[in-house]
Amino acid sequence: MQATDTEAIFSGLRPRLTRLAYRMLGSVADAEDIVQDAWLRWLNHDRRNVREPAAFLQTIVTRLCVNELKSARRRRETYIGPWLPEPFFDPEDEEDVLEDITLPLMMALERLSPLERAAFLLHDVFGVGFEEISGTLGRDAAACRKLASRARLHIHQARPRFNATKEEGLALAAAFYTASRTGDMQALRGLLTKDVVIYTDGGGRVAAPTSPSTGIDAALKLFRGLARYFARSPSRFVRYAAIDGLPGFVTIEAGGIAQTSAFLVDKGRIAAVYVTRNPEKLHHLRASDRKVESGFRPVSMRDE
Repeated sequence: MQATDTEAIFSGLRPRLTRLAYRMLGSVADAEDIVQDAWLRWLNHDRRNVREPAAFLQTIVTRLCVNELKSARRRRETYIGPWLPEPFFDPEDEEDVLEDITLPLMMALERLSPLERAAFLLHDVFGVGFEEISGTLGRDAAACRKLASRARLHIHQARPRFNATKEEGLALAAAFYTASRTGDMQALRGLLTKDVVIYTDGGGRVAAPTSPSTGIDAALKLFRGLARYFARSPSRFVRYAAIDGLPGFVTIEAGGIAQTSAFLVDKGRIAAVYVTRNPEKLHHLRASDRKVESGFRPVSMRDE
């Protein structure tokens, strides 16, 4: 196999491998590290005996992720406040690439064992047969089937019951941004479900609530206080974005802190808000996102 063929094969598979690693780990940075490690192993392997490069590399990435998850679990036991997966921005030319994995489902995956997570993702998301999964995980096919089945039961409730269209989701995101930054509590009440939950991930590195706010009264109390803060320290709107399959937007907050907000939509209202402020999870924001004009401005769909 020529060097050019070696690189071309890996380059063609890199997007799939990265998506698998991200879904396993919930971290863009860790996923990129895993895929880079797989590339080095691919280079150093005797590739003449590899009949199916996709299956071979998928096995490498899955095993590396399982090992990483075991150590990541120990780190998350001491995590301060709600843990959210590192925001993954859906590529503009691949709108449906994460349609099967949304942010709530990523959070549900965190409750699974590494092997359950791998079996579920490989079979239910990537369409890999249990015989192939057996070789990857070192378990027989029946055991892998049971792992995936247990995972499926755990995460069934995490799948959104209602899917908003892209236009509906972005319209809600725009309305939420304007209402929350101007302190329009009446408008916010109309946007949120009664049992809305607000998750904010600061990781103990920036100011953020250390527990979720549950219910519309708690949510409005939180946003009422934030509105007073925004009046003194305006947000800087950056752009709308699809974040882990959910509509959302990127802002720069006081002190130059980057922030993403994503919204789970249920019957035309926002059922959950996922705010990521932990700087370690936002380092991959594109440079242009950090160079925006200062000052609050109400936004509409025409601004996109």
